Amino acid sequence: MLHTKLPDPDGDALDSEALRPWSKDVVIYDGECRFCRGQVERLKRFDSGGKLTFISLHDSRLRKRYPDLSHDELMRQMYVVTPEGKKFGGAAAVRYLTRKLPSLYWLMPLMHIPFTLPVWQWGYNQVAKRRYKLAGKVCDGDTCSIHFKN
Repeated sequence: MLHTKLPDPDGDALDSEALRPWSKDVVIYDGECRFCRGQVERLKRFDSGGKLTFISLHDSRLRKRYPDLSHDELMRQMYVVTPEGKKFGGAAAVRYLTRKLPSLYWLMPLMHIPFTLPVWQWGYNQVAKRRYKLAGKVCDGDTCSIHFKN
């Protein structure tokens, strides 16, 4: 696929594909995690309307665009950031996506039962901190070590 180089607002050259994320909901995920990449591929199939853009937390453009999201926060959970700048992390991000993607509407009533978000977040955290064990790591050195302590 041919991409045209265009400058971004910060003066860096980005291809036209890279400029599109900021006009859609951005899903920030761990691109060095096989489990996470698999879930992103599944979300892409659910996103038949092209409402989402997916960016690895390891992409250097993220620090410029969202300096308030630390690397540690992004390593702990997936985030969805709306074009207006609202941020949803972990189970709240999944809950948000059930309202955004028609393919996930069936999960909406379950995810929105009053007072259940802390339970969903606990479950999300249990999977997230074991994600490299579930599907194998793809990063080098000790960058994944936090996920092998549990």
